[in-house]
Amino acid sequence: MSTAATQFKRDARRLTADLRHRHIIHSALSQYEVTRDEKKALFQDWQGARQLAAGIKWEAVNHLDRYVDQFVRGLEARGTRVHWARTGQQARDIVLGILKSRQARMVVKSKAMTTEEIHLNEAMEGAGYEVVESDLGEFIVQLRGEAPYHIVFPAMHLTRGEIRETFQRKLGGAPSDNPEALTMVARRVLRRKYIEADAGITGANFAIAETGMISITENEGNARLAAALPKTMITLLGLEKVLPRLEDLALFLPMLATVGAAQLISGYNTMYGGPRQPGEADGPEEFHVILLDHQRTAYLADAEQRDALHCIRCGACLNVCPIYRNVGGHTYGTTYSGPIGAVITPNLRNLQDWKHLSYASSLCGACSEACPVQIPLHHHLLRNRRNSTRQKPCWWQRTAFRGYALVANSCRGWGLVTRLGRFGQKFHGLILGSRLDPAYAWTKTRDLPPIAAQTFKEWWRRRGKTRA
Repeated sequence: MSTAATQFKRDARRLTADLRHRHIIHSALSQYEVTRDEKKALFQDWQGARQLAAGIKWEAVNHLDRYVDQFVRGLEARGTRVHWARTGQQARDIVLGILKSRQARMVVKSKAMTTEEIHLNEAMEGAGYEVVESDLGEFIVQLRGEAPYHIVFPAMHLTRGEIRETFQRKLGGAPSDNPEALTMVARRVLRRKYIEADAGITGANFAIAETGMISITENEGNARLAAALPKTMITLLGLEKVLPRLEDLALFLPMLATVGAAQLISGYNTMYGGPRQPGEADGPEEFHVILLDHQRTAYLADAEQRDALHCIRCGACLNVCPIYRNVGGHTYGTTYSGPIGAVITPNLRNLQDWKHLSYASSLCGACSEACPVQIPLHHHLLRNRRNSTRQKPCWWQRTAFRGYALVANSCRGWGLVTRLGRFGQKFHGLILGSRLDPAYAWTKTRDLPPIAAQTFKEWWRRRGKTRA
């Protein structure tokens, strides 16, 4: 068992027993679900919108070479410097090179999961740069030295009291745990950072091939400030963020707002296409866009699983997942948690080290039903399990399933095992739930269904004899 799997089991065991933590998460997501469903009902045809969005992403991903090239040409035509990063290390080196060339000292960041994916903050801080997260949730968890808890709601696991205590300890004071008062404390600190920053780093929600522009969706305006005030703007995005046409945003922006934050539309939706142009009042002197591969093209080469690249990072699958709702986001130990994280992490990192995430699922299909771009997530979890077993077969599992196949394909064998099972279950009740129980891994937290007193065939046979 890998170190990551061992840590996952340890953290999951601890947090499932933490009733306070579970209450916080369940309360937050229950309120979200009510509002989300109200907003979904305003779509004329929600399922039709999902199908259309899935088709657009299919077109973009399956013609990625053409659309990425069109996107890059549009950016470069307006003076944007485009960089290609095959690995996370290359992306970090490119960012550090830009900061060094611009003689930067302080960096302000808006929310960007790709920077978390390649551990960019640690690299910049290690090189001596001051790095400040400007998204309120990201700012809070940065002060606490934690990773984001959720793709959309980074500080969802914290109460207002805990946030107030963090601000008092790190920022020197917070008047109350009133949300508005806490926001004003963060605002006073962050406004100064925007002015002092030499560079701003953002992610991107979408990249429009037709116009050569990136689209950023937010609710706080922090990304606009991070892009407009510093002299240098750097955007890091994955190759899969490309959409073919500008008009596609008419569907994706309200859809992302609906499933991501239960809103009709996000507060700020901004397009960026280049550095400050002649006659413009604000904007960066230099604009750098880094296109990140980081195993995405390897995913693209897998025709069976490439539709996982359709993900728009809305967090909808996390919000409905029974596993996520009980073990929480930090338990996954990786940038992308929940069902989508369990699908893509083993493929973006190492399948054998992270295959346990694909088993952290009830396979209920709630994630696939919630996904706005119709990614069949629960099927991908099964494919990950299959691929990990093919890559590194386990001798005892192979032996067990071969034995099961022999029994299951034999009527006599199955009947014999059923009769023996009924007999053995009488004795099993004596050790049920104890460590002597051979099924202890199951029975320590679940009931073991009893074997039926008779099979249908036995009932039918007896029925026939009774009638005769």
